[in-house]
Amino acid sequence: ISPIYRSIGFQADIIDDLSSHFRAGNSKEIAKNFAPTIELIIIDEEDVYSKAQGEQILKDFFSKHQPTKTSIFHRINNSQNYRFGVIVLNTSKETFRVSITMKKFNNAFLITELRIEPAKD
Repeated sequence: ISPIYRSIGFQADIIDDLSSHFRAGNSKEIAKNFAPTIELIIIDEEDVYSKAQGEQILKDFFSKHQPTKTSIFHRINNSQNYRFGVIVLNTSKETFRVSITMKKFNNAFLITELRIEPAKD
């Protein structure tokens, strides 16, 4: 990705990008947006991990839950220093609600918390 693309103007649609990475089950691309440490809440497990650990845990999640489609349920992108999005992730077995919290570091938004929980009907 060119440095220009990383600037804030183009990062406004980061939720769209993340939604397509979730649909593809691409833990590597998602992890590129992780802060140096990330709070991961996946179903019932919650902890703070390094970027590399977080990527591995996400990869394991995708291996157990094959994504079929995603849709953006909610987004907050009107703050200078904060982004939040909720993505509905359909997998071969069940549907999950993915909540993504991002904070601004230098001039890019990085994911500080990622929560994946079963969607409530």
